[in-house]
Amino acid sequence: DHGNRVIAWRRRLSCPLESAGSPWQSPRLPMNTPVIAPDTVVTVSYVLFDEQGEAVDRATEAEPLTYVHGYAQIVPGLEQRLEGLTVGDSKSFVLEADEAFGEHDDEGVLEVDKTDFPDAGEVVAGDEFMAQGPDGEPIAMRVIEVHDDAFIVDTNHPLAGQKVRFEVTVREVRDATEEEIAEAEADLEGRADDADDGCAGHDHDGGHGHDHDHGPDPKPELVQLTKKTVS
Repeated sequence: DHGNRVIAWRRRLSCPLESAGSPWQSPRLPMNTPVIAPDTVVTVSYVLFDEQGEAVDRATEAEPLTYVHGYAQIVPGLEQRLEGLTVGDSKSFVLEADEAFGEHDDEGVLEVDKTDFPDAGEVVAGDEFMAQGPDGEPIAMRVIEVHDDAFIVDTNHPLAGQKVRFEVTVREVRDATEEEIAEAEADLEGRADDADDGCAGHDHDGGHGHDHDHGPDPKPELVQLTKKTVS
């Protein structure tokens, strides 16, 4: 009858599906092989490509990226796609702007007096600088226009608004220690506090103070401006 035919079909399939040479067999991980999950310490190498397909950043096997998974220490789209992978896995991920480095924020484009820059006469469009804001927070900026008495700078991430691609290889996965988890939690809480201040999505505050009075023509508050070292 029908039930016996189903049982017979399953019995006939059982041997080839379990055979080592079967094309349908999924690779089995060794017992206790760690996979990427919350509260694991993950080490990866990667190459990051911008929207034009140019390699703009990389972490090599000799100098990899290590982070604690589940605490937003890397871009959200990449963290989500890495979950479930294990050592030796190599993947390619295409991320939209909102799951990578965020959309471009027009309020992050500012005019800064040349007197605030060291060696202002030598600054050209494309130069990158690091500044320290009034509360000591780091502010990264890129000069996009040079005027007679001021510079137009962009404090957005250089890849903001772009679709990007990561080529990633997982190098190591292990359980995080209690100390590492505590540090990751504290770091996440600190960034959440910054977001509550209205700085969500930024590693810097866009060049303005924390009073967030967005009146007309806001003046960026910058102190101890130094040129960024580019390796």
